[in-house]
Amino acid sequence: MLRRHLLLAPALLAPGLARAQAAAWRPNRAVTMVVPYAAGGGTDIVGREFAQLLSQRLGQTVVVDNRGGAGGNIGTQHVIRNARPDGYTFLYAVSSNIVINPHVYRTAEREDPARVLIPAGILANYQYILVGNPRFPATNLAELIALARQRPGEITFSHSGTGGNNHLAGKLLARMAGIDLSDVAYRGTAPALMDAVSGTVQFNISSPPPAIPLVREGQLRPIAVTGAQRSPAFPDVPTVAEQGLAGYAVTGWHGLFYPPGTPDGPVAALRAAASEIAALPAFHEKLGRDGLEPLTAPVTPEAFARQVREEHAFWQRTIPELGIRLE
Repeated sequence: MLRRHLLLAPALLAPGLARAQAAAWRPNRAVTMVVPYAAGGGTDIVGREFAQLLSQRLGQTVVVDNRGGAGGNIGTQHVIRNARPDGYTFLYAVSSNIVINPHVYRTAEREDPARVLIPAGILANYQYILVGNPRFPATNLAELIALARQRPGEITFSHSGTGGNNHLAGKLLARMAGIDLSDVAYRGTAPALMDAVSGTVQFNISSPPPAIPLVREGQLRPIAVTGAQRSPAFPDVPTVAEQGLAGYAVTGWHGLFYPPGTPDGPVAALRAAASEIAALPAFHEKLGRDGLEPLTAPVTPEAFARQVREEHAFWQRTIPELGIRLE
């Protein structure tokens, strides 16, 4: 359903020309990387690790500019509207900023980032995990679905915000399984998980990093992961699709984007540097600690842009069916 191969800009540089232009353009002052979330969160932590490695390759400081709020919309729109297209400002995004938010936050004042931003590289993939309170009687997805059918609307899951990937993962699961689940949105992942631990809600849908210690300590029980394949962070936990919902997959990625109008030289330079960093074993190790999945093979700019287009189109169709919208 969601595959990891996508695009945006119709005409992309030939590889040889891209390398030549990357070599020709070098920044002569600090570069700003906008992270559309608050400092200290999962996206910010991985982004700062990338920024350090990028600084070494560019020979200039990479300044992290945190502009959180509205599910990543504030920082994303800042890059679209206010960043000078000179190669010195780019966006460190997660997939929801680019392919989901345009269909959730639908107002005339916001521009669609998937249509105007220039994709400069994908760095990592990730998926989500369903974790239940240990006292919740469902120990696998089939039992959860059966229980929800017996008690429609009474089984509740928590998530870190309406319209986010983990919220959509739960809504899509309910629709595909033909069940009625209730959900509660929290201001962040930590309180959403804690209410699953306490039993205030029956289960949570979380990104792996904050869930890993709670599962290891026995405070939460893993039920399923949302990717097309099992998560390296939870190799013994079957996917939703493995447990009966064929075709189900909700995943995300970390990627880089330039504001519209940025010249080819800076775009090619960032693409080349990002490709090198994404292949580093040391970067893979950092991603693994953070519960992310390193790229197993290089992803071309064409493939990444195609992935963006396809995921954008999928959520454009699916979000109205799930009845989710924010103003």
